[in-house]
Amino acid sequence: MRYFIRFSYHGSDFHGSQVQPNGITVQEVLEQAFATLLRHRVPLTFAGRTDAGVHALMMIAHFDEPTVWDAGQRQNFCHRLNGLLPASVAVRDVYPVRDEAHARYSATSRTYRYFLSTRKEPFLSDRTARVTDTLDFEAMNRAAARMLGTHDFKSFCRSHAACKTTLCTVTRAEWSRRLAEDEGLEYEYVFTITADRFLRNMVRAVVGTLLEVGRGKMSEADFQAVVDARNRCAAGQSAPSEGLFLTDIRYPEELLLENSEQP
Repeated sequence: MRYFIRFSYHGSDFHGSQVQPNGITVQEVLEQAFATLLRHRVPLTFAGRTDAGVHALMMIAHFDEPTVWDAGQRQNFCHRLNGLLPASVAVRDVYPVRDEAHARYSATSRTYRYFLSTRKEPFLSDRTARVTDTLDFEAMNRAAARMLGTHDFKSFCRSHAACKTTLCTVTRAEWSRRLAEDEGLEYEYVFTITADRFLRNMVRAVVGTLLEVGRGKMSEADFQAVVDARNRCAAGQSAPSEGLFLTDIRYPEELLLENSEQP
């Protein structure tokens, strides 16, 4: 039986989501908890990879288990997993899917959000990137709109990344403003981007380049030229990792088994 597991994590404690030799990762602590409960190793296949310091409000992974668990057993398994996991990782749900469902390749869209603050916030320092510049968000949104549709985003892909293709279809790319409740002043901004797939380091590279537009160092036409260049050296520096969250992943409804719900 194949299951999807839905979970969240605070990325500051990890060297990324997937197992690597030079530091503790989300996959490592999850697989250790699985092995403790089930008494055998259970490989997890993640929906995607997040870099060190990047957070996830929603991440999906799939695993195979011969036992068929009912809703009560799945709930109990989640409860016991959470008892073993560090405070920075929380399992939300485990639900059955069809055997052909794949956490990575079956996903139809993913959404990331990047959070910026224009003032110093000690309680958000590990979850929001701070900017001290005055930014033109209208210009940044006009530039971001040029990303909509299917394009080659090689300019925003980490150099030497192993990708079969750098084509992505972006369906949403926009900045919005949030207000400080205590003062009624605009101080926090959120960039939301949805696409069928993302390249390594793509969102942070896009945000870093859009910030150059907001600072007036790059025009909207210049941003388009960056996209067209298909060269990472043409884009701006990657924005800091702490402001980035993976917030949603969508799958075809037909992959879910009867009586299971997509979060």
